Amino acid sequence: MIHLFEAFKIALGMIVTGDQVVFSIAFRTLLIASASTIAATLLFVPLGCMVHFSNFKGKRIAVGFIQTMYSVPTVFVGMLVFLMVSRSGPFGVMGLLFSPWAIILGEIVLIAPIITGLTISALRNTGKGLEDTATSLGAGRGTMILKVLAEAKYAMLTSVLMGFGRAVSEVGVAIMVGGNISGYTRTLSTAIALGVGKGETAFSIALGLILLSLAMVVSIAVNIMQHGYRGRK
Repeated sequence: MIHLFEAFKIALGMIVTGDQVVFSIAFRTLLIASASTIAATLLFVPLGCMVHFSNFKGKRIAVGFIQTMYSVPTVFVGMLVFLMVSRSGPFGVMGLLFSPWAIILGEIVLIAPIITGLTISALRNTGKGLEDTATSLGAGRGTMILKVLAEAKYAMLTSVLMGFGRAVSEVGVAIMVGGNISGYTRTLSTAIALGVGKGETAFSIALGLILLSLAMVVSIAVNIMQHGYRGRK
C-alpha cells in the first residue's frame, strides 16, 4: 500500500512538472487519434447519411451488421491491417507498417462502424416525423434532408466524439501495426502496457491518469452534446 501511494505521488509529480516523456507520448496519442477521427468523420458520416436517406434491399441487415461491429476486437482489426500493410500484403510497398500512419489507418477501420452506425441512429431518431412534416409542407427532398441534418447535428457530433474516445484508448491496433516504438509510435495505451510489464509503476500511473482524463473529457463532451440536443427538442 505504501509503495502504491508513493507511486501515485511520483506520477502526479510527473504530470505537474510536465515530464517530457509523459507529455510527448500524450501529445502523439492525441495527434494520431485526432487524425484518425477526422478522416473517419469525413468518410463515414456521409456514408451514414447515405444509408439513412436511401432505400435499398437489405438495408436493415446492413444497419444491423454495422451496429454489430461496434464491439469488434481491436486485435482483430490490428491483424487485418497488419496483413494489409505488411511486406507481403497488398499495400506493403507503401512501407506503412510500424509507423503512425499504420495506427491511423487501423483506428479509422476500428471506429468506422461507430461513426457510421451512430450517425444513422442520430438521423433516424431525429427524423421521426420531421421528414413527413417537411414533405407535407411542400419541401423538396434536398430541403428535407438539410432540415434533418441541421436538427441532428448535436447527435451526429456525439457519434464523432464516441469514435474519438474509442480511438484514443485502444491498444490492440497500436501494438500490432505500430510496434510500440519509443519516440515514434508509442501511445498512451501501449506505453502503459509496456511500463506495467517492466515494473515502471509510477510512469504507468502517470500515463493512465492522463488517459483517464481524456476519457472523462470525451464523456463530459458527449453529455453536453446530448443535453444540448434534448434541450432543443
